[in-house]
Amino acid sequence: MTSNEDQDHMVPKSHPRYESIKYRHKIIDGMKNLVVAEAGLIAHGRGECFDYILGEKTTETAKKAIEAAVASILLADRPIISVNGNVAALVPDELVILSNILNTPLEINLFYHKKGRINAIKKVLQKAGASVIYGTDPKKMIDLNGLDSNRKKVEFIANADLVMVPLEDGDRTEALKKLNKKVIAVDLNPLSRTAIWADITIVDNIVRTIPEMIKAAQKLKKLDKTKLEMIVNNFNNKLNIQNTLNLILEYIEKQKENAFAAVKF
Repeated sequence: MTSNEDQDHMVPKSHPRYESIKYRHKIIDGMKNLVVAEAGLIAHGRGECFDYILGEKTTETAKKAIEAAVASILLADRPIISVNGNVAALVPDELVILSNILNTPLEINLFYHKKGRINAIKKVLQKAGASVIYGTDPKKMIDLNGLDSNRKKVEFIANADLVMVPLEDGDRTEALKKLNKKVIAVDLNPLSRTAIWADITIVDNIVRTIPEMIKAAQKLKKLDKTKLEMIVNNFNNKLNIQNTLNLILEYIEKQKENAFAAVKF
């Protein structure tokens, strides 16, 4: 098997798509190691398309959502970060750092179950430094109301008051909301069911979002409850998504103007 390190040597850092290809290979390696489901490759590719039209950068609207998300986690009584295969493959180290700073545990939750997959993800998170990982013992799992998919099997999530669902599918986000849980989503598609149903939607690439959340957490942990509540109360998710869509339209218009400017026929 070709490792990510070997792939880095194969793809020159001068390549215009170096970062994108690097993470693409992390997903591929994750599939080979049982961490990522085959469908996860398709999901990652779809996300790349949306990232292109966001300019492949963390926008100001995303930063506002990140700040509100971190403030909400700090205010929650029983927050949890849900982890699927793609997240574990892309940002395991950063995820554990964020978990530790926010004192918020991780729980593995999967749509596609395959023998050995949960254990494979658990090993990745443990290697990154995670000591407490929920969602690994079938005996401790219960069914979440309103769901028929494998995602209904939960542990800590069942009693959580806030659930962060990076790279999530919409059915469980909807179910979590109907159970009166606050939901934070990370989704490159601002029009997905997950994005629309969530309380706070971070429209950004997970590989940029988690490091940004770490920086925000280090800063916001110093604030008192009143200031954190002010950040959350001043955030409007619907308006933030609308502003994100405006940024996408602006970016596309700019690209239309510049499409052939640098091309010599």
